[in-house]
Amino acid sequence: MTERESLDARLAAERARWREAGLERELVLASNALVDFTSNDYLGLARHRQVIEAGREALREYGAGGRASRLLGGGSPFDERAEEALARWLGAEAALLFPSGYQANVGVVQALIGPGDVLLSDELNHASLIDAGRVARARTVVYRHADPEDLARKLADVGAAARVLVATESVFSMDGDLAPLAELARAARARGAWLLVDEAHALGVLGASGAGAWSLLEGEFDDVLAARVVTGGKALGVTGAFVVGSTALRRHLLQRARSFVFTTAVSPAVSGALCAAIELAKRADDARARLAKLARELAHGLGAPTPAAAIVPVVLGSETRALDAARAALAAGLDARAVRPPTVPAGTSRLRLVCHAFNDDADLERLFAVVRPLLASHPSRELPRGGAGAGAVAGAGASARELERAEPRTHDRERRGTRAAPLVVAGTDTGIGKTVVSALLARAALAHGGGAYWKAVQTGDESDTRAVASLAATRTFEPGAWFAKPASPHEAARAEGKSVDVERLGGKLRENLAELGVGTLIVELAGGLAVPWTDAFTQLDWLARERWPLVLVARSGLGTLNHTLLSLEALRARHLEPRALFLVGEPHPSNRATLAELGRVARILEVPTFESLSTAALDAWIARHDLSGVFEA
Repeated sequence: MTERESLDARLAAERARWREAGLERELVLASNALVDFTSNDYLGLARHRQVIEAGREALREYGAGGRASRLLGGGSPFDERAEEALARWLGAEAALLFPSGYQANVGVVQALIGPGDVLLSDELNHASLIDAGRVARARTVVYRHADPEDLARKLADVGAAARVLVATESVFSMDGDLAPLAELARAARARGAWLLVDEAHALGVLGASGAGAWSLLEGEFDDVLAARVVTGGKALGVTGAFVVGSTALRRHLLQRARSFVFTTAVSPAVSGALCAAIELAKRADDARARLAKLARELAHGLGAPTPAAAIVPVVLGSETRALDAARAALAAGLDARAVRPPTVPAGTSRLRLVCHAFNDDADLERLFAVVRPLLASHPSRELPRGGAGAGAVAGAGASARELERAEPRTHDRERRGTRAAPLVVAGTDTGIGKTVVSALLARAALAHGGGAYWKAVQTGDESDTRAVASLAATRTFEPGAWFAKPASPHEAARAEGKSVDVERLGGKLRENLAELGVGTLIVELAGGLAVPWTDAFTQLDWLARERWPLVLVARSGLGTLNHTLLSLEALRARHLEPRALFLVGEPHPSNRATLAELGRVARILEVPTFESLSTAALDAWIARHDLSGVFEA
């Protein structure tokens, strides 16, 4: 077998595992024969005659391609015309056009912050914002979804960073809820931080003249606004994206935003069409009102919370149910797509329904006929989101003060009793006490909705599963993989002529969660964070991909500072924040104080060496420590 064939065989096997787990994706082209409940063309401008004609005129005048980066003479005069029109619409000094929203988010974050700075990011932010933090190489701290109190706590812990940036979507792309922008801005202002707001799903839909959710604040917090990102491919019906802010910001991006500097300008057809779409969107008040009315009726008809804008998610839980629902919609002539992990958290696969100004009441009735029977047989799961209050008020064009009075947001971790959730126990090294901490957490989980234990990969003859079962008197699942050699998983598997099947481990974890039903599944990793499962995939890669909540375990004594600080840095570079740091061994006050100061972990718990390691000893330790934040953070 050639190297090419070997790679293709591996890729095919990986795809087969994704297919078996219900996660494989296919390109499915949109069809004019289907009723659109899936695209982001909220106002119907993608097919508007004036937008199409404007694109054609730009093509005829300046040609098909952008030809080069704008700094090398690429693009057309329509680029600056679109930027100026967009800035006037949003009441900003300037804007800069990028080829895509992904490039805009990566570019602005990377240009504003870097090593030594801190990015605070909502845990449900779009992938482009997550990747932007990685590219910037700033320390990333994740705050709970739409939770300004958690943001304020974490802002207080960031230390003396050179620059602190808070990033949020205004309307979230998968849940459709509205961020509490006033409260987030107030928390940023108190810390001297800056705010970046991604308005992709709010532009053209919310605010006076469709100027977005930020415009609802009426300028009250503009002093902390670093930038807004608005896309041309949603309500504007074209493509591309703008970073909107001050003239100084635009000039800075021209120098520092690598995803702008080193990319070809958009086609003249794009910027020409955007010029027309901006003018139409500003005047589309009737279309906005109709869109809001249809979205409210859709949500009400499905028993969902009032949407903030146009997105109405129907959470069905499993990947299979979501795919079955999408197929049923397709059979009825409706384009309604299933969204599955990793786009959304495991257990929250859904139909992401989107209303448009061109939908009508008959379209809604056809959709109700498909979705209502599914909900009647399997009630929809509650979304990881806040109540309807803020969304409903914002959708009606609320002022900043009305937004502040909207119903406070809560988070799905406060409702975790409705389904099982994982909690990963990761470590800075091997032999540091992860299994003892896992037993403590498995034992404590019994008082927090129930729980169980699972070792992802076991190597060597000793069974951590049996040890936890004995100490915690709790339910356990068989290890996802077990190899006899006491070595790293990839080496232990190679000794048996095998390899760790990463996709199978992910599928097994989801199976265990489904079987557990409610409570917390304690998942223990092997060795340190970066221990390899295969030649090309580490445990850290798995954590970054799956994004499960986690705790970090380290030794308390000599050598812990370097290992622990580097482990925290590795996690945060991947947009991961441990709920707690467990220090195992004889208490070391100096190390604990240093880690609290430099590591900036909100919760540090010390686990001493037990004179007699027993269930009673675990219970005594648990009785002296508040672990509610570990299970419900």
